[in-house]
Amino acid sequence: MRRQLQTLFQRKFKVSLLFLLLLALLVHLAMDLALPTAHGSCGCDAKAPKASGVPSGNSVLAGPKKLSLRILQDFSGSNGSLEKGSQLQGARLQARDGKPGVRHQRGEGKAGQIEGSKLAALFEHPLYNIPMPEVTEKDKLFVVNPMEKFSLRSSGSDEWVSSSKAETLLPTGKTAYDTYPTWLKFHVGINRYELYPRRDPLMPTLLRDLATQRIVSSVQKSGGTQLKLIMTFPNYGQALFKPMKQTRDQETPIDFFYFSDFERHNAEIAAFHLDRILGFRRIPPVSGRLVNITREIRDITTDKKLAKTFFTSPAGNVCFYGECSYYCSTEHALCGKPDRLEGSMAALLPDKTLAKRRSWRSPWRRSYHKSKKAEWELNPNYCAQVRETPPYDRGHRLLDLIDMAVLDFLMGNMDRHHYETFEKFGNDTFLLHLDNGRGFGTHSRDEPSILAPLRQCCSIKKSTYLRLQLLATQPYRLSDLLREALATDPLAPILAEPHLRALDRRLGKVLVTVGRCLAGAARRDEVLVDDVGSWV
Repeated sequence: MRRQLQTLFQRKFKVSLLFLLLLALLVHLAMDLALPTAHGSCGCDAKAPKASGVPSGNSVLAGPKKLSLRILQDFSGSNGSLEKGSQLQGARLQARDGKPGVRHQRGEGKAGQIEGSKLAALFEHPLYNIPMPEVTEKDKLFVVNPMEKFSLRSSGSDEWVSSSKAETLLPTGKTAYDTYPTWLKFHVGINRYELYPRRDPLMPTLLRDLATQRIVSSVQKSGGTQLKLIMTFPNYGQALFKPMKQTRDQETPIDFFYFSDFERHNAEIAAFHLDRILGFRRIPPVSGRLVNITREIRDITTDKKLAKTFFTSPAGNVCFYGECSYYCSTEHALCGKPDRLEGSMAALLPDKTLAKRRSWRSPWRRSYHKSKKAEWELNPNYCAQVRETPPYDRGHRLLDLIDMAVLDFLMGNMDRHHYETFEKFGNDTFLLHLDNGRGFGTHSRDEPSILAPLRQCCSIKKSTYLRLQLLATQPYRLSDLLREALATDPLAPILAEPHLRALDRRLGKVLVTVGRCLAGAARRDEVLVDDVGSWV
C-alpha cells in the first residue's frame, strides 16, 4: 500500500512540474507578443548604401582620343607596433570603411564642441566644399575606352583578358568601370585640379589594398639617396615601400644636416593625411603596413643586387640593406623582429611613359652644402625676382608653392628641392607633393626658414588662409584632426604626441606671419589672393 502511494505521488509531482514549465513558456511568449518592436530606438546609424564609384555614364570614361585600357594595365606605375594583434589592425581597416570602430555622428555640443567625428565635420564645412571648375575632356589625365573591360585569366596566369573574352568571364550587369581595380580607378580619376576628389568613395578601399593586398614582387627602386622598394600586387597595382628606420619617439639630432637626415615611414603616412586635412589633396594615398621580410621581400625578389644584402643578425633577426647613397650598409641594415618590419606603402602614380611628369627646381631650394647658403637666404627681396620669372609670373603657380611651404613648415620638412607637375596640363595645374619622408623629424624646435616663400612674398590663397584659421579653432584643432585620421592606420599610433602638439604651435606661427604681412600691406587683397569669390 505504501509503495502504491509513493508511485502515485511521484507521478502527480512530475505532471505538476511539466505543467508549471509549460505555463512559464506560455507567459514568456505572451510577453514577447505584447511588447512593441522599436527598431529606431537604439541610436544606431542606418547602413548607407554602398558607393558604386562612378556611374556607368561617367564622363571619365568617354570622349575623343580614348586611351586603350590595355596600355594602362600594362603600365600600372613606375617596429613599435609589432606587439599589436591582427584583430586591432582589422578593426582599424574596418574603421576606414566606415564600419563600427570609429564614430561618424556629428553635432554641436556645449561650448561649440563637436560631438563624434571632427574629421567628418571638417569635410562638411563650406571651406571644404568650394566648387571646382567643370572638368572637361582636356582636363582629364586619361580618357579611356568605355567599352574595354578589365580582368585576369581565370587560370591564374598573368595574361590580360581581351575585351571580347572578358564579356564571357565577367558577371553581367557591370559597367566597364566596375571591372577596374581600385588603383586603376585612382589613375583614371586624376584631373587638372586634383589628385583625387574631396569625397572619394575609393579612398578607404585603396588604403586597405595598400595594407593587405598580397605582394607578388619586391624590387629596389632605382635612384634616390635611401633604400626604397617597388612592390607589386596580383592585380598589377604597385606601391612604393619605405621601411622603418626610426622609432616614434626619436628626434633628428640637432647636429644633423637636413640632407643627411633619415627618411621616415611614419612621416610619409602622416604627410598624406595632413595634406588632405589642409584641403590640398596633392599627395598620393599612403598606408602603413607590417611586412614579412622573408616571405614578402627576400623569397620573391628578382633583384640580384638586393638579394645579396640579406643576412641574419647575431640576435637571429632577418636583415638587409640594399644599395643606395646613404645608410645602405651592414651598420645601417634594416632588421625585422625577427622578420617583420614596419613600412609605408604609397600608391604609385601612372607610369611616366603614359602620363609624363615635369620636374621643377624649387626657387627656394637649399644649397645642399655644409657651409654655402642659397640666394634666397641672403637676399630679402628675392621674391621680386621670382615673380618676374616664368612660370611664377602668372597664374597660381607661386601661390601653390606657398601652399607647399606651409605644409612643409607644419611637418618640419627642409628637403623640398624639386616638385613635379603633370606635363599634359602645362603650367595651369596643381603641384605634386612627393617624397615627404624627412618630415616630422623634430618636435621640440621649429625651422622658420621653411616659411621663406610666405614671408618674402607676403601672398597666400584666401582659401588656404581661411582653412588655416579654421584649423586653429577649438572645434577643428589641427592636432585633434590628424590624430583622428591617423588612428585608422594599421600601424597606429603613427606620430608621438609631441609631434601632434607641435602642429598647433607651428600653425600659430604661420598665422602670425600672415598677420604681419596684412599689417604692412596697403590693401588686404595684396596678401590674401581671392580664389573663393562669393562662396564664403
